[in-house]
Amino acid sequence: MAAACLSVMFFVFHMFIFNLVKCESKSCPKEFNCGRLGNMSYPFSEFNKPHCGLSKIDCNNTFLYPKVELEGVLYNGFKKWLWINGIDLSDLILEGYLAKRSCKSFERNLSFPNSPSVTFGVYNNITLFKCMNGSSEEIGDYFRRYENYSNCDGFKLYYHKPRTDGRHNIPADLPANCSIIRLPLKFLSNSEPVPTDLFDLLTSNFTLDWEVSKVCSKCIYREGQCQSDSKNDFFCSKARKRNLGLILGTVLGGLFFIITISIVILIICYCKKGNRSFSNILPRSTPSEPSTQSYELDSGFFGVPIFSYAELQQATMNFDSSRELGDGGYGTVYYGKLQDGREVAVKRLYDHNARRKEQFVTEIEILTRLRHKNLVTLYGCTSKLRDQLLLVYKYVPNGTIADHLHGHKANDCSLTWPIRMKIAIEAASALAYLHASDIIHRDVKSNNILLDQNFCVKVGDFGLSRPHPTDISHISTAPQGTPGYVDPKYHECYQLTDKSDVYSFGVVLVELISSMPAVDFSRRNEEINLSNYAINRILRCAFDELIDPSLGFQSDAEVRRMITLVAELSFRCLQHDKDMRPTMVEVLETLEEIQHGEFKDDKKVSCDGNTKESVQVPLSPESEVDVLLKKLNKFPTSPNSVTQVWISGSSTSTTST
Repeated sequence: MAAACLSVMFFVFHMFIFNLVKCESKSCPKEFNCGRLGNMSYPFSEFNKPHCGLSKIDCNNTFLYPKVELEGVLYNGFKKWLWINGIDLSDLILEGYLAKRSCKSFERNLSFPNSPSVTFGVYNNITLFKCMNGSSEEIGDYFRRYENYSNCDGFKLYYHKPRTDGRHNIPADLPANCSIIRLPLKFLSNSEPVPTDLFDLLTSNFTLDWEVSKVCSKCIYREGQCQSDSKNDFFCSKARKRNLGLILGTVLGGLFFIITISIVILIICYCKKGNRSFSNILPRSTPSEPSTQSYELDSGFFGVPIFSYAELQQATMNFDSSRELGDGGYGTVYYGKLQDGREVAVKRLYDHNARRKEQFVTEIEILTRLRHKNLVTLYGCTSKLRDQLLLVYKYVPNGTIADHLHGHKANDCSLTWPIRMKIAIEAASALAYLHASDIIHRDVKSNNILLDQNFCVKVGDFGLSRPHPTDISHISTAPQGTPGYVDPKYHECYQLTDKSDVYSFGVVLVELISSMPAVDFSRRNEEINLSNYAINRILRCAFDELIDPSLGFQSDAEVRRMITLVAELSFRCLQHDKDMRPTMVEVLETLEEIQHGEFKDDKKVSCDGNTKESVQVPLSPESEVDVLLKKLNKFPTSPNSVTQVWISGSSTSTTST
């Protein structure tokens, strides 16, 4: 009888575990490890969970490279980029065809999933029009301005060479028997001539870039799945939450069922043996034991107040999209108003994982430990034990430097030169204070420098910041930051120093005198980064090409003097060799001397590229970020490059910042 009882209990338990595993198998991880590609996430999924993404990746360790599937075609995945959503892929079949210069190459075609939540693209590709022989005689007139390739039996190809003048959009009404194919285009430096043979333009390797829409990102953050309906319109499925509810229901139901059946079976077994009373079977009551669950004190950690999620939800009108102040790489910031009347900015961090929790704690630790008039004020946070990681700051109402220089407030013309000079000094003061406190900001940029109603600076966003002990010269760490601002030396040796912040601040100084963004794909390839653009102009004394003409550089001698000196200071900050850069304290002192007309120009940069010590100052060499940014726009005037005209069927435009 006892054996029968145990068998029944084992069967019930087995069914419970089966249902639990079945529910778990339907869930989608936020990210998964894929060998040399590192951690991958939506829109990609593991091969055994195709419902979790738009493209499957086979990360089987028996492969040398992970296999990435795009619209039924398998590619080898070589490398994942750090700074954008991009991976390097290779079409091995196309590689074989190209090596043989086979016309079967033109049977291949770059094709991506069509989704309203994700934009896919290849930034360096060529569009070919493949027209079958025997088509309309008007085809020659239709493509009369195109190059053609006619060495294939059965069809002819029409295309535009890279670097031809103008940008040619894809015709809306192609002739009959003509189709469009797109293939990866080789990278050609500006010094290289454009090959005359079509096969010499093609490659099997390309960088795939993607961008997940904001609504999809929020859906994933809230444990949902991005899906499309029959009309290919986006909707956020709550399947994961339903799965979680199903799992919890299964757990509770299974436990209740097991306990009930066990009690009944035990009663029957005991009663059949006789001499057993029902009261002897029931457990005796025991004194309740104190709970061992640990709770965080309401007073918070690091001494900051703890806000409840409900309180911040009410302050931001349930995180309404109309209250969004900005959408950064680590979370969305919302405007809110607390019950006591204080206006706040609430940062809601994405992806509740170990890295985000580390950034959450780092920012709290820094802002509670340091006090400076030009640093943002932290009012409090939610508990780090809760599901939602929220930081609450004092609201800074006048936007960022970037907003005023080249963003939505640029037309206000409110940043006159005296105000820009004031901003530069106050930002330098905050960074000098951080360095004196052994803190490296690590993400200095114009988007992280806020302005109040009086244009006073508030430096923020310390999630990437790191302590810098005084007894070591550098910190070795994986490169992080924002393209256009990252110290090129950082990418060579992965050594973070306070001079890395100096380099980033040098870019901000150039933004202040030029009103140009740190990264601009409309500039020449080697000058996409504002730092290289500025160094080139300063070396040639071509200040008229660099300085914002609205600042009075040509009409006001005093403004001209100050801007020229600030440009030279930025030049020193942007040196490739960190030892040639000034410290942040020296930058602050120099700016104050420039403002008061006391600057002693003992290291003036001459227009031949030398300082008075005759030290040659080269352009910054290409770092990994420089190479990546160029890959995104290698041929800015090429009609074949689809940087602007070809994206996958999403309504979201592709960005690279």
